[in-house]
Amino acid sequence: MVITTHDADKAEAADAIEPSPSGSSLRGLDAVNLFLAGVLSGFGPYVAVFLAEQKWTQEKIGLVLTVAGFAGLLSQLPGGELLDAIRSKRFAVALGASMVGIGALIIALWPSFPLVLTALVLQGITGGFLGLGITAISLGLVGHAALGERLGRNQRFASTGGVVAAGLMGLVAYFLSYRAIFFVAAALVVPLLGALRRINTSEIYYGRASCLPDHDEPSAPTRAQRRSLWKNHGLLTFAGGVFLFQIANASMLPLAGEALGYSKEALSSLIVAALIMVPQVIVAIMAPWAGRRANTWGRRPLLLAGFAALPIRALVFASTTNPMILIAAQVLDGVSGTMLGVLTALIIADLTAGTGRFNLAQGFVGTMSGVGASLSTTLSGLLAGSLGRTAGFLGIAAVALVAALLLSLLMPETNPSNKNAIR
Repeated sequence: MVITTHDADKAEAADAIEPSPSGSSLRGLDAVNLFLAGVLSGFGPYVAVFLAEQKWTQEKIGLVLTVAGFAGLLSQLPGGELLDAIRSKRFAVALGASMVGIGALIIALWPSFPLVLTALVLQGITGGFLGLGITAISLGLVGHAALGERLGRNQRFASTGGVVAAGLMGLVAYFLSYRAIFFVAAALVVPLLGALRRINTSEIYYGRASCLPDHDEPSAPTRAQRRSLWKNHGLLTFAGGVFLFQIANASMLPLAGEALGYSKEALSSLIVAALIMVPQVIVAIMAPWAGRRANTWGRRPLLLAGFAALPIRALVFASTTNPMILIAAQVLDGVSGTMLGVLTALIIADLTAGTGRFNLAQGFVGTMSGVGASLSTTLSGLLAGSLGRTAGFLGIAAVALVAALLLSLLMPETNPSNKNAIR
């Protein structure tokens, strides 16, 4: 399926009711992104450290984390399907956030194998579902035309929340305990739910939130058939590019962290923290700008810039172990993170205009992204283990270059306002 003038007209029809969200709703959405990043930051590496502290074996820790990862992957498609169908996107996000909070309390209070496994599966399922839900709320509030700028703002607040939470969780672990991190994560659900209540449900139009071309709910057209997505060549090309991007990207920091650990670098923990935080700062600074430019420049040039930054960064990591150079190279990770963070949902909205399958398509691309990330660490680890660290990063660079070339050659401009690029 390619973008046609008819599709563009349907995208414009999807905003037939002029979006006019209140300031309270928009500020509430800002706060939801901020607090959700804090809630989710309580998981990740802290789970493994806490469970090791509880005398869990590496095998058990690896098993529960792997099962949780698979649960997150398997939930993307049904989560997207559910979000397209249900009326209250706000309730779905509230339920998901509550489940994550309950999971954090279970880990902190009862760190036994079956309960922790249950908690992490809940977190895995809802962690991916929450991101889809917030994007659907954003689209339902502001409409297709303003989605780029709104996504940029979402990314800014999410990245800010991630940076602040990383520092907070580190201090909590240092002065209190790793167990306390999970209590803090659960406590952050309370202000998150308060922020969610500030978003006026009546301002989240059901049709607009799933890319249906009509908001008159009693007479709204039915959603396109699911199989229409598998015939959408632009969507398949984009999903393939994201899959290759994640195969290259997801293992870069773990590989660099392992190299720092083996080098006995005295400040390795601070260096790893800087490698994580620099991209978040760049995203917080750049994301709103990228959202605005996506409407004026189009999606394609920004997307290609984000993809092109990855092979360059991999080559830098392959050529040096100098911590300062590696930290500086993470600016490129911030560029990639900005462009994909803002453009992924925006491009999907372009490609699914008028179908009512926006969230299902989000779930499909999210699944491809997750599969790529899961394969990444295994493949790069095998390559680096067999041929050395430099070969591992060169392999990453090669895959990243293929991803950039794929999109450069096959991915059209999807901005519906750019009539000359629509074909």
